[in-house]
Amino acid sequence: MTDHIILGFDTSGPYCGTALMVGGDVIAAHHVEMVKGQAESLMPLLEETLRDGGVSHKDLTRLAVGTGPGNFTGIRISVSAARGLALSLGIPAVGVTLFDALKVGAPLPFLASLQATRREVYISDVTADGASAPVQCAIEDIPAPAHAGCVCIGHRSDEIAEHLGLAFQPAAYAPASAIVRVAATVTPDPADRPAPYYLRPADAAPPRDPAPVILD
Repeated sequence: MTDHIILGFDTSGPYCGTALMVGGDVIAAHHVEMVKGQAESLMPLLEETLRDGGVSHKDLTRLAVGTGPGNFTGIRISVSAARGLALSLGIPAVGVTLFDALKVGAPLPFLASLQATRREVYISDVTADGASAPVQCAIEDIPAPAHAGCVCIGHRSDEIAEHLGLAFQPAAYAPASAIVRVAATVTPDPADRPAPYYLRPADAAPPRDPAPVILD
């Protein structure tokens, strides 16, 4: 539906991104590169995006949030914000993976890549029939895609294209702008809540020391 007013945001990478869609068009958006500080920056950036679009919170009919994969802390920041805003505003929130965001405006077939670790990426082969399950590997271990004419889109796509002898191109939209476009095409279940999309365990491990004894 194109009559929705959708506020989207994403902090799953080294950035803070927002986008506002009204009547099927993105009328305001921000993308600020940052390695840390997303928790402090997200809400002010959302407010700025609403002001730029001349929209208030009460006008919103839907929220859209990036669910990863990506930075664990960043994903939790935006997903928690989406859940809280959805509850307070009484509107649904749609979770969108970054793989689905990369598909918006992309030629088919293409090889999607997202950052996994400093040395590895998540890879998914996307065709008109769907996408393969993401695989985590180093760039030098990425197998050649089965489809001729495939282009590489996403994180380190230039390096991947060079390794595979393929072409590459940037994503059609910044993450938040792609996320609102995906959210506009679905019918959300009000009972559903966005959840982080993790493809590997968290880097932080639970403490090995036993919990302290609480005395009466």
